[in-house]
Amino acid sequence: MTPPRIAIAGATGYAGQQLVRILARHPGVRLTGAYGSAATEQPRRLPALARLWDGQVEPYDHDRIVASADLVVLSLPEATSAAVAPALLEAGCKVVDVSGAYRLRDEALRARWYPQAAAPLPPGTVYGLPERDRAAVAAARLAACPGCYPTTALLALAPLADAGLLAAGDVVVDAKSGISGAGKAASERTHFCENHGSVAAYGVFAHRHTAEMEQELGRGVTFVPHLVPLDRGLLATCYARVLPGTTAGAVAGAFERAYATAPFVRLTGDALPEIKHVAHTNFCDIGWRLEPGGTRLVVVACLDNLVKGAAGQAVQNLNLMLGLDETLGLL
Repeated sequence: MTPPRIAIAGATGYAGQQLVRILARHPGVRLTGAYGSAATEQPRRLPALARLWDGQVEPYDHDRIVASADLVVLSLPEATSAAVAPALLEAGCKVVDVSGAYRLRDEALRARWYPQAAAPLPPGTVYGLPERDRAAVAAARLAACPGCYPTTALLALAPLADAGLLAAGDVVVDAKSGISGAGKAASERTHFCENHGSVAAYGVFAHRHTAEMEQELGRGVTFVPHLVPLDRGLLATCYARVLPGTTAGAVAGAFERAYATAPFVRLTGDALPEIKHVAHTNFCDIGWRLEPGGTRLVVVACLDNLVKGAAGQAVQNLNLMLGLDETLGLL
């Protein structure tokens, strides 16, 4: 059989280059093109990928893409994704979107947090967190990949919410991310001299990923992200109250049931995970501690923000949408 043809748009950013690295060696698909974010960009090569992929990133070209691809992965700014995705779908391509353009189902929230992407969701759009609903992803025309912070927090907390173990009230997500999570565009915030030897909180009560977490958990979330001087990696420490009488066994059972068939979630129990254990992989490691005799629960989850938090998760969705093994190209 002819393998499915894949194109990447936005291939020069950090997530885009990671996508090229994965898909150029993917055994079940054929990478037919990598494109920039605009038609005016100049062709360029990616030196870090020499001998892994010796093509060049071409200017964005809708006609070339739809003529040569069955599925397109968009690693573009939200406004650009919102502009090009409907046309790709209309041309018959499936789409996996790494941006935030299609993550929020509520139009008012989308207009608030992603005003340049506030158009109605295209038919067949799903929230693409495979561990939550593989069947929906497999049937999707457009998979909106979750953000790296929500991926970590939802994998840590959603099994507990689904099992009815969480008490009423907000949960707290205290998360630290490497600088690549801010994207490739330079700013004072991401300058080496500003970050080296420092840790800084940002976006308090003003981070758009909060709405995404609240959408999927169905409850309030107090979210505080921090920038740490790492190139990649994300660790979230999540604080919650469980119902009185909840046992450590009930907590462990909720996680084990949720992830019994999840190849990229590794449960570590009392051994709390670390970023170095997941860097450069598509794994999310989750550990937890329940207060002895009490109701306070701490869940620690970590992943690589460029792989499971972006490109790797996109490939998981791609695999499911094409009827391939979920782990192809990722293990």
